Amino acid sequence: MDKSLVQQKCVPCEGNIQPLTREQFSHYLPMVPDWTVVEDKKIERDFKFKNFAEAIEFINKVAGIAEEEGHHPDIYLHNWNRVRFSLMTHAIKGLFLNDFILASKIDSLFAQ
Repeated sequence: MDKSLVQQKCVPCEGNIQPLTREQFSHYLPMVPDWTVVEDKKIERDFKFKNFAEAIEFINKVAGIAEEEGHHPDIYLHNWNRVRFSLMTHAIKGLFLNDFILASKIDSLFAQ
């Protein structure tokens, strides 16, 4: 792989492939080290903000990236200043490269 995840674009997944196996997705985990694998089907990460407004602003920025990529996370706002993003490729009910690409882009946005 010659491009980092953040430089890649999500590709449409219509459900005609198998989700990544643990062996396959383990390759990408070091590239998104703050994300946790849940049931080998999705990855999740919590983010904490100073206040409610910052949390909502971040959600909106991620929504813009998700629209550009055509890959949409599940988003949970909780405790007024925390946001959890959960990524899986719904068409295949599991993990696909797109999940790691979008996780990397969310991490990059948060680091700014």
